Amino acid sequence: MSYNNSARFMVILTLESLDLPLSGGIAILLFGMIAYCFILLFQSMLLVTIVVKRDLHKPMYILLFNLFICDLTGTTGFYPQLICSILFQSREISYPACALQGFLIHIYGNGSSLFLSVMAFDRYLAICKPLRYHTLMRGDTLMKLIFIVWTVNFATIGYLFMLTMSKEICRTNIVDTFCNLPSLMKLSCKDMSVANYSGLFNMALVNASSIFITSFTYIKILITCFSSKQEKSISKAIQTCGTHLVVYFTFEVNVLFALISHRFESASPHLRRAFAVSIVIFPPIFNPLIYGLNTQQIRQTIFTFTQRFTLSNRKAKN
Repeated sequence: MSYNNSARFMVILTLESLDLPLSGGIAILLFGMIAYCFILLFQSMLLVTIVVKRDLHKPMYILLFNLFICDLTGTTGFYPQLICSILFQSREISYPACALQGFLIHIYGNGSSLFLSVMAFDRYLAICKPLRYHTLMRGDTLMKLIFIVWTVNFATIGYLFMLTMSKEICRTNIVDTFCNLPSLMKLSCKDMSVANYSGLFNMALVNASSIFITSFTYIKILITCFSSKQEKSISKAIQTCGTHLVVYFTFEVNVLFALISHRFESASPHLRRAFAVSIVIFPPIFNPLIYGLNTQQIRQTIFTFTQRFTLSNRKAKN
């Protein structure tokens, strides 16, 4: 059955079954609720800290602020739907809700790749060109970079979703455990080659350029630190760059595999779903720990705020 542009917004879609026993469903429900609360708590704490503390109004922390916004966008698109799905034991979702979920998750993924690249470039300037850093990374330059990232993010993802949603659909089964662009494309029986090639172009433009920029900048950072022959600088560079690179490339590999696997019927659907889900679950949990609480200034500020809050509560009780 085919649904035209107006009728499809009334269509109820069916997400791929989680295939979980009762005990597994309860475990996933508890994990989802705890993980979502953890992400909301720590991400919000970091956002407020960066806003309130004037010492943190620097390029690196402002870029972290935008990265955390991306994380919250993706988790808000993913976790509430998952939790409701398990609570009400229903894998049904309306077409508009599915499109919104997919849009939020792609905004998160695309934006994270772009902001991580800009963060790597910022660290490259700070470490490799310290004397010119404040000239090269002025406030207006930083705002332009942030504006460009958000514009490119919304423009590319918005264009892909408009292409996809302009087609009539003749299926109601989503082939993933959550809604995303490739699964929405598969709902249509029309020719989706334009949307498909546009998606591949966006993936090559954003992800390939992001991987190149990040790899180049971190390699230059490591070379600069090793050439200085200072053990403290080398140790700090390996600790910081190594952790960031592992997290970043894990994220990118998951994204690339999840997107490419939709275009090959021979790809294992279970492996594809596992990679897709891990994109939304793990980075928003690890990002505040690795990029936020692992940063000394942010950690000290949060510790100071916590101490003041605890002391004020004690005084109020007394």
